Amino acid sequence: MEAVAKLNNYPTSPRKMRLLVDLIRGMKVEKALAVLEHNPKHPAVPLRKLVVSAISNWKQKNEGADESTLVVKTIFVDAARVIKRMRPAPQGRGYRVRKRSNHVTVIVDAFGSNVKTVPVVEEAVTVAEVAKPKKAAAPKKANSTKKD
Repeated sequence: MEAVAKLNNYPTSPRKMRLLVDLIRGMKVEKALAVLEHNPKHPAVPLRKLVVSAISNWKQKNEGADESTLVVKTIFVDAARVIKRMRPAPQGRGYRVRKRSNHVTVIVDAFGSNVKTVPVVEEAVTVAEVAKPKKAAAPKKANSTKKD
């Protein structure tokens, strides 16, 4: 049974958070925590706390279950409120500064219980093979003979 944890209105841009989220999507929970612990980006600390919270939520739902099989089943980042400020600009103007924030949702579940895996493609076709134009038959030239 899956467990959910949410982090709302964290004051960093969604793009910066998505860079971290993409690293841990689909990983085992222990490996995801290790990756976040050693990542130098500043949103790694609250994201690690969020994954730990999701683990504890899963433990609460599934008493006595083994947590070593947990994986990050789903994790996504949505844009949240944007605080708008003004910065002085030349000639009496003002530039708008948008301070973005985001919402993060993590769903953890035991491996093997409806966890989607990415299918492996057996034979990959390269872009060059697809984009290569087919050779058309050259038009036949008529034999022209000049008479002097």
